[in-house]
Amino acid sequence: MDTRAAIVSQYLATLEMMKQVVTKCPDDVWRNARPSNQFWHIAYHALFYTHLYLQPQGADFVPWSKHRPNLNAFGPPPWAPEEEVEPGEPFTQAELLDYLTLCQQEASNQTQTLQLDAPSGFDWIPLNKLELQFYNIRHLQHHIGELSQRLWAEAGIEINWVGRSPED
Repeated sequence: MDTRAAIVSQYLATLEMMKQVVTKCPDDVWRNARPSNQFWHIAYHALFYTHLYLQPQGADFVPWSKHRPNLNAFGPPPWAPEEEVEPGEPFTQAELLDYLTLCQQEASNQTQTLQLDAPSGFDWIPLNKLELQFYNIRHLQHHIGELSQRLWAEAGIEINWVGRSPED
């Protein structure tokens, strides 16, 4: 297996785990803000940054068609700390599963042309493209772990580990 194939496999495995947490989440947990953010908002945040960091550079990013300004963060943007961010109605599970499908496609497509030793393409991330992929997958998995723990604690629902792409 070459490096790009391994990266795609790990993105797809991690996104498969995100699919489980989104699909298995009961409605009362989906909207619950304990301890601080609603389940759906955390899932959206993780998918947004997965999508963003799969792009060659920040200027190439085209937000998902249902994106809401500043909703990718968990509070006011750093450049406008006085701004109140109203998340509005939660995204539905079906909407986030659609976004997840887009992220799966981006992981498969964008990874094919990566110049692994090139700069990240994002001024605020001083890594090369290869390390950015690890960073991105770790960020996604961090939030999947957070959401998995919430599902277990609040609803007794377990998430299965996915070690590699379901297509491998």
